[in-house]
Amino acid sequence: MDMPNKLQWSALEYELKEKTPDWFWALGIVVVAGAIASILFGNFFFALLLVVSGVLMAFFSVKEPENITYELNRMGFKIKNRIYPYEKIKSFWVQKNPTDEERELHGSLPEEEIRPTLFIKSEGWLMPILSVPIEEELADNIRNIFRNHDVEEEKMKEHFSDAVMEFLGF
Repeated sequence: MDMPNKLQWSALEYELKEKTPDWFWALGIVVVAGAIASILFGNFFFALLLVVSGVLMAFFSVKEPENITYELNRMGFKIKNRIYPYEKIKSFWVQKNPTDEERELHGSLPEEEIRPTLFIKSEGWLMPILSVPIEEELADNIRNIFRNHDVEEEKMKEHFSDAVMEFLGF
């Protein structure tokens, strides 16, 4: 099989979800109530932290997502200008929708659509698992490139914090 030297794609930083005025009212009520309770308990720093956090949440909830360029090349995995060398990547997983043949073979696969995603477990302590949107047609090539660079394949799924953020509308 002929493998490409470089595979490049781009995707939005995150999926922008429309927020209703009720969402902003709920955010404001929670922030103000928490700040008032913190002040009543004498914790002024936490009250300030809640207010600043609420303002930042409101700001980031309306911010337009950036279009990010991703690249797999001979040196490693590149996000914008940051490169993760293959040697620093502990493992990876390519999540994609199962084919009809895979559904027939396994029988019990879920019918819902799965967002094609590349998960990368790196040596970084701040973001040990990266979650990168991919195009379905690139999934097999991405998997082959990582395997050709002797990166371990390890089944991973969406982190709990990502599910919480999805629930909150982010």
